[in-house]
Amino acid sequence: MKKHNFSAGPCILPQEVLLKASEAVLDFNESGLSLIEISHRSKPFVDVMENARSLALELLGLEGKGYKALFLQGGASTQFLMVALNMLEKRAGYLNTGTWSAKAIKEAKIYDDIYEVASSESANYNYIPKGYDIPTDYDYFHCTSNNTIFGTQIKKFPECPIPMVCDMSSDIFSRELDFTKFDIIYAGAQKNMGPAGTTLVVVKEDVLGKVSRKIPSMMDYKVHISKSSMFNTPPVFAVYTSMLTLEWLKNLGGIPAISEINDKKARIMYSEIDINPLFKGFAVKEDRSQMNATFNLVNGDLKDTFDTMLKEAGIEGINGHRSVGGYRASMYNALPLDSVKVLVEVMSELETKA
Repeated sequence: MKKHNFSAGPCILPQEVLLKASEAVLDFNESGLSLIEISHRSKPFVDVMENARSLALELLGLEGKGYKALFLQGGASTQFLMVALNMLEKRAGYLNTGTWSAKAIKEAKIYDDIYEVASSESANYNYIPKGYDIPTDYDYFHCTSNNTIFGTQIKKFPECPIPMVCDMSSDIFSRELDFTKFDIIYAGAQKNMGPAGTTLVVVKEDVLGKVSRKIPSMMDYKVHISKSSMFNTPPVFAVYTSMLTLEWLKNLGGIPAISEINDKKARIMYSEIDINPLFKGFAVKEDRSQMNATFNLVNGDLKDTFDTMLKEAGIEGINGHRSVGGYRASMYNALPLDSVKVLVEVMSELETKA
């Protein structure tokens, strides 16, 4: 049976990427050696790292604009701390829109004054705050572009008078944005780019070097930039697979092409949620995520029937997070449109049985 993978992360990856990555584990570039046993200092892997970093900047439209791309370890959670170490001198402002932004705030508070410029916590994060002010005397402003757990997404970013940092872990490379608005972008690979094990960090160099504290070498962006993201042994397999995914995206037509596909998937999904009386969306309509559609059954008595139908259709990874309950359909870049159509058909069929 064909499986339809709606998992929120680790994410679905293109089949051609999985095939190439699996071949490289056995024999990398016809060398007779596995990708995961060669030296990370060897020219073949250095070329992989350079290609991955270059592709990231190219796809984001940031080549030649003062940015550097890094592939680091530790997941996006390490970036909660790393951002503060490299950017926080006196105070910073954070937009609290969900679990991950709340965790970023918690980590940054270890070092100095952190202020929530706005929060949707009181409504269980079912919307994105708007109309807030960002003080000009803050060191930076931090936001999370897409909230995987709650299914919300920032549609319009603020005009920011100070450096803007954005956690794009779950919607990186999925939609067209003016990425020059951001001074630091970070994203764990496993949500929309590759396997768990590496995190993409895109840094505008001129915002660095302005804090007075001593920064440990492993946590210093400038150190990683100076070593071309090879300061220590990188997560070889995760970087290589992310590179393959970025190549796949480029060949598809880049972010403009995938954005069009993602728009279509989201329209089909949310249309069914809205017209089917058995379901109710969790996030407010204007802030709904293209990547993660969260919804609940209106009648909980239908859960067993619906779950059985999902299983019979080969639909996987659709259970909602415990913070929201219900269901969550994660529609990352590599999820085929046909998978969304299968899910919608099951939802529609449930209505005929109710």
